[in-house]
Amino acid sequence: MAALRSGPSVPAQLTGGNQVQLLAGGAELFPAMCAAIASARHRVWLATYIFHDDAAAESVAQALADAARRGVQVGVVVDGFGSKAALPMLRHWLGDAGVQLVVFRPLDRWWRLLHPGQLRRLHQKLCVVDGTHGFVGGINLIDDRHDMNHGWSDRPRLDFAVAVQGPVVAQMAQTARAMHTRARLGADWKDEALQLARSAEPVARVRRIMARLKMRQQAAPVAAASLAPVRAAFLVRDNLRQRRAIEQAYIEAIGQAQQRLVLVCPYFYPGRLFRRALRQAARRGVQVRLLLQGKADYRMAALAAQVLYDEMLASGVRVFEYMPAFLHAKVAVIDDDWATVGSSNIDPLSLLLNLEANLIVRDGAFAAGLAQQVEAAFGEAREVLRPPVGAGWLAALRRGFVAWAAHWFLRLAGLNGRY
Repeated sequence: MAALRSGPSVPAQLTGGNQVQLLAGGAELFPAMCAAIASARHRVWLATYIFHDDAAAESVAQALADAARRGVQVGVVVDGFGSKAALPMLRHWLGDAGVQLVVFRPLDRWWRLLHPGQLRRLHQKLCVVDGTHGFVGGINLIDDRHDMNHGWSDRPRLDFAVAVQGPVVAQMAQTARAMHTRARLGADWKDEALQLARSAEPVARVRRIMARLKMRQQAAPVAAASLAPVRAAFLVRDNLRQRRAIEQAYIEAIGQAQQRLVLVCPYFYPGRLFRRALRQAARRGVQVRLLLQGKADYRMAALAAQVLYDEMLASGVRVFEYMPAFLHAKVAVIDDDWATVGSSNIDPLSLLLNLEANLIVRDGAFAAGLAQQVEAAFGEAREVLRPPVGAGWLAALRRGFVAWAAHWFLRLAGLNGRY
């Protein structure tokens, strides 16, 4: 079977002069985000998969509504599947205040479920204030102790985001604005077509729309000497030019690892190139550790990871499962100065279908701080010493079932070939 086409991808462009602060959970992210929104003077863009209707999410909604009431332009785009249950409340909280709320791929009609494109969701978690303050990571707008499928828990889920200032924020703002425009056109394409037809300058109007739809502006090349700390690169995964940008950045960094590599991810079912990079790193002496979910929220996702344990363990990769609470973080630290925090899991949904956003940070102090947080999580994890799916024909059957399910899921989404 032919391999999946990766398509062209825009390489990571590091920019210097940034400030990046690690935030653990919504308990740290939401107050920081609300403070930035409260100081907004011109424009706020926000894109998220889940915008729930609990008290934690309401605090952010209130900050957005207050900003809109004092004249700030506020644009919010939420995913039509992840935020479906809360949409009536969001329209009350935000729409009544003048916030421009749009829904990406809404599920308001039953026949929308039949479209293969519905499998490609907005999974980014982005907020940009006045083009100067940005937030990106894996944290949805929902209480840390609240899971939409499993209810409330005593321990908060493990998750991270970053607060960013500096040149890289301009790229984040471009992406957040593009997502808002893309969702709005998806919902109101007939109105846009009529306005375009009536326009005196239809070509110019098309160009303006296309400019707004670009998810990330390419950073201008800069001299290496000007890349002062903190160096950072903003990456997106879309279905246009950045189809596999995040995956390729991971594989490149893993291929250059020399000492240690820590990868934290709840949904782990990488493709063959990614798995090969991990195996090769371990075989050349790199200490490779994976922190995956031990408290499963979706049994199929947990099984998908578990069928790869024997391959990882046989190559010298150490596998741990986080037990105290749900794991939702998508972060990695490689050697002493490479780190990433974002929304992308290491599975077909994130690497091939969903719209994702990650920040890569090249800075020793930031990498050390993230590594310290991750080591604390490892301290509460159990190491997997033997594959939980067993051995022999039963294990082969389980691996085959997961591969078959992944193959047909991708086929339904319009992708074919080996993953």
